[in-house]
Amino acid sequence: MTYVVTENCIRCKYTDCVDVCPVDCFHGGANFLVIDPEECIDCDVCVAECPAEAIFSEEDVPEGQKQFIEINARLAKQWPMINLKTDPLPEAEKWDGVKGKIKYLEE
Repeated sequence: MTYVVTENCIRCKYTDCVDVCPVDCFHGGANFLVIDPEECIDCDVCVAECPAEAIFSEEDVPEGQKQFIEINARLAKQWPMINLKTDPLPEAEKWDGVKGKIKYLEE
């Protein structure tokens, strides 16, 4: 089992989770973070740190969000690893909780 970043991270990109990850399994794109399932050690410390509540264990990914399991695995291979906390995107608070953000995912 691994952890998965889901839709609510899109256009928010809080990196509090990155700061606590003991194995550097996060990768970042322009407006979204993903977890590399091959690096994640299932420690779950990132879950509580996510202000957008966008991280779930693979088995608990909500219905309608299951495609993010594949998205995390695929984009982790393409995007650079990040291991330092940075500022969230400028309008993160505005986008937190907005439904249907997958159309804004910048791959």
